[in-house]
Amino acid sequence: MRKKPTTRLDVSAGTRKLRTIQPYFDFCLFLLIALWASSAQAQSILRAPVPPMGWNSWDAYGTTIHEAEVKANADVMASSLRDYGWQYIVVDIQWYEPKAKAHGYRAGADLSMDEHGRLIPAVNRFPSSAKEEGFKPLADYVHQKGLKFGIHILRGIPRQAVAKDLPVFGTKIRASQIANTTSTCKWNSDMYGVDMSKPGAQEYYDSIVALYASWGVDFIKADDMASPYHQDEIEALHKAILKSRRPIVLSLSPGPAPLSRVENLRSNAEMWRIEDDLWDTWGSVKAMYKDAASWVPLVTQGHWPDADMLPLGRIGIRAERGDDRSSRLSPDEQRTLMTLWSMLRSPLIFGGDLPSLDTFTRTLLTNREVIAIDQHSSSTKIVYSKDDLHIWTSEGKAPGVVYVSIFNFSDLPAHAHMPWSQLGIEAAPAGIHELWTGKVLRDSRALDVSLAAHATILLKVEDNR
Repeated sequence: MRKKPTTRLDVSAGTRKLRTIQPYFDFCLFLLIALWASSAQAQSILRAPVPPMGWNSWDAYGTTIHEAEVKANADVMASSLRDYGWQYIVVDIQWYEPKAKAHGYRAGADLSMDEHGRLIPAVNRFPSSAKEEGFKPLADYVHQKGLKFGIHILRGIPRQAVAKDLPVFGTKIRASQIANTTSTCKWNSDMYGVDMSKPGAQEYYDSIVALYASWGVDFIKADDMASPYHQDEIEALHKAILKSRRPIVLSLSPGPAPLSRVENLRSNAEMWRIEDDLWDTWGSVKAMYKDAASWVPLVTQGHWPDADMLPLGRIGIRAERGDDRSSRLSPDEQRTLMTLWSMLRSPLIFGGDLPSLDTFTRTLLTNREVIAIDQHSSSTKIVYSKDDLHIWTSEGKAPGVVYVSIFNFSDLPAHAHMPWSQLGIEAAPAGIHELWTGKVLRDSRALDVSLAAHATILLKVEDNR
């Protein structure tokens, strides 16, 4: 019987081809995994593991700061404050306005801008930005001092770019196609909002952040974002920062940011304002206490409720509010402010002119123990609150250390007397130090302190371990 012929499948050629392309397949797979891991790491990294500390030009110079003044403030921070943790130098609003003035904005001002509608520094105020250098030379100067450089931006796209219908960088989209002309800032006329549903909208935000990253920007204060809350543009700016691959800290203004959006805030920003602008009046500080008390249970590492700049020292040189002056807050009120900010773990952004720093203000900014509370304490609680007397506690970085702040927001003197157990401290302390005066409290059987009007006592309590 004849056998039927069998068909043989020769797979050797296919195997050889597979072996040939396998290394390329493996390499592509490796690239995909590496890109995914890099993206995941970029999103999870803490860009501000402790509350940022720095200086902002707004309280002293408003819209009018010049390059030489920025450098002068950076020089003082580098020589006198850097070793205490101060590191950011931030140029506030309208650095792109050649004719900026004190006490307000010029409606319809002609802004410095590139051919893609991206704002650039006004050369008459920032000479080193000429020849398309932007802020890079100034950022380099700040970086060489061991500091970090930041800028203020306003939400949206310049109205001037829309009027000229300039192209969005890297696209065929025009400014008029992404502008939301019904979405404007209530207090400044420079910008229109960006309609994030339109093609080219994300590319616009990508393009401005890419420009800032090329300059060496480390910190962006984005204004007209948090109140009212523009979630779509906040998220667009965050995505652009991630895409830039530069670890830029994002600060959102103005306040009050809504408590109900805390998860979205944490997902997209490192700090956000909890109230509108704070100035050097006791009423502003007292009002801030209520906001701080609401936010303190929600503080998490890397994402910081911001009680605004510190209007201390010499302010108002060419500012929006008031004239050239020393802070109108009394010494007690200034210590209360610094204590509240530190117990909240708010960012500490000084608003005064650093070259004019006086001795008293310097002591506020260089108290290492108080700064340690802001930077490294945890588990802050409000343990007593009645009328205008409030007591907060927080745990120190060292085992057995508890910080106790007693605030008197009354216009009259106050007295606090209560057992330590009422504050959550079970054992009699082994040592008690008042951190502003350096005094040692000898009687540790109970908390027993007297406070002047508007004053605060800040204690470091150590147990018997």
